Amino acid sequence: MAEPADPELIPASDACALLGISPATLYAYVSRGQLSSRPGPDPRSRVYLRAEVERLAQRKRAGRGAARGAAQSLDRGLPVLETRISLIRPDAPYYRGRSAVAAARAGATLEDIARLLWECEEQDPFAAAPPAAWPERVAALALDAALPPLERTMACIPLLALEQRQSLNAAAPVRREVAAMLLRQNAALLVGTQPDARPVHRLLADAWQPGDAGFAELVRSALVLCADHELNVSAFAARVVASTGAHLHATVSAGLAALSGPRHGGATARAHALLLDAEASGAPAAFIAERWRRGDELPGFNHLLYPDGDPRGSEMLRQLRERCGELPRMRHVETVLAATAEHSGQHPNIDGLLAAICYVHGLPGAHALVMFAAARLTGWLAHALEQQALGTLIRPRARYTGLAPGR
Repeated sequence: MAEPADPELIPASDACALLGISPATLYAYVSRGQLSSRPGPDPRSRVYLRAEVERLAQRKRAGRGAARGAAQSLDRGLPVLETRISLIRPDAPYYRGRSAVAAARAGATLEDIARLLWECEEQDPFAAAPPAAWPERVAALALDAALPPLERTMACIPLLALEQRQSLNAAAPVRREVAAMLLRQNAALLVGTQPDARPVHRLLADAWQPGDAGFAELVRSALVLCADHELNVSAFAARVVASTGAHLHATVSAGLAALSGPRHGGATARAHALLLDAEASGAPAAFIAERWRRGDELPGFNHLLYPDGDPRGSEMLRQLRERCGELPRMRHVETVLAATAEHSGQHPNIDGLLAAICYVHGLPGAHALVMFAAARLTGWLAHALEQQALGTLIRPRARYTGLAPGR
């Protein structure tokens, strides 16, 4: 078979050689979502992204031997810490043993999930007085609509910590009340309004589509499905900071900082851009086919932890179809979904569906990240509370690979 024209794409024989595996094992990696493939020069061949293959080969090398296996423990796929908060299974993420998908279908709110994850269903931290209006030193930033949502929030939360007298109080009821206040304040900061006692999904929906009950329900389900996802990058960052004994405002700041990276929170923006670019092309199915043929990624699709499809994305897609199936923008989303399934076999993930909710309703793509950040704060706080209850410091060791002393 002739070599692919694109140097970033390699044939199956080269992929097998780099990985030291048979073609059957290579196909198994693809089926499990560990690698992706594209059509090759002839209809019966497949080619593979060189960068993906080399990353997988590097992980395989790091996994050989006890010392290297330990060194890889901070990479995706190997457990790092024990937690009782959430479990990832093919059918759903589970929050303390309860299906997140089932909770979204049953009408749970983000506050319901917070009470579950924070283990305070008997003592409601949201029953406390709602947060007061922003302090004078914070108000100018908090209500500045010209600032990007994540940056506005990251700027204000450390200042709000100065107003919190009991930020280092170790009593569990006090800490949960601080967490509840933070959940409300974070949501209000993300949309640039005053905090109040409305459920978070209503606060967001009223800011973007006032009076649209169907949209509010979509936001509610999205928040529930995004509340936690085990030890992802931002949850781990928040947990590391919490292990030092820092107050909850600091752990939230760490989570937001990690989320701001394009390889984490930026996924929703790329998924939204894909929908817009496909629309602008005038031929969305052909646009997707060509993009896949070139070896470009399809943001908003596929998930390494769900090789058979992200159940959170599937549930949001079902609800979006139910409420918006006849809208022209939803028909465009369906075209993109169908073309992606035909050419890549990939399913939409939760990032793609957050972007689709915004696209269908004519909202900016940045709102997808706002939904994600408003929801995921729930999990960060759960991890912070769990870690500080353990009373241990997270301090992994490094395996030095630099220049030896004395040379």
